[in-house]
Parts: sequence; C-alpha cells; structure tokens
Amino acid sequence: MPKTFDVGDHVSWNSEAGRVTGRITRVHTRDFDYKGHTHRASRAEPQYEIRSDRTDHIAAHKGSALDYVRRRE
Repeated sequence: MPKTFDVGDHVSWNSEAGRVTGRITRVHTRDFDYKGHTHRASRAEPQYEIRSDRTDHIAAHKGSALDYVRRRE
C-alpha cells in the first residue's frame, strides 16, 4: 500500500542538496503541470506539493519519496 499524507503533514525527502524537510501544502489526485513538467497523479498514487522549511521552495513528489518527520518531545 502506498504511503499517503495530508495537507499540513511534516515530511522529509532526499534532494541534490541532501535531506530536506517541509510541510505538505497541496495534494494532487489528477495529472498536473508544475515547473514546465506534467506530473502524473491519481487517487491511488497522489503527488504532493511541499514547502521547504529552510528556503520556502516548493517541490512536488510522490508519496514513495517522502517520510514522516516525527515531532521532537
């Protein structure tokens, strides 16, 4: 079963610059254009827009590329 996330979830992913963390701002369940590329998404395999904690950069990723970030206690 694919990983699924909700708007507001805190996640991390690997990028060229290393591990990045951010919050999900949007969930796509249909194909969408982003930064000149068509991203494939469906209800079964959504794609997520995530705003980086450090740079406010927006990235789009499948759930398989993301991991939950646990809250520090």
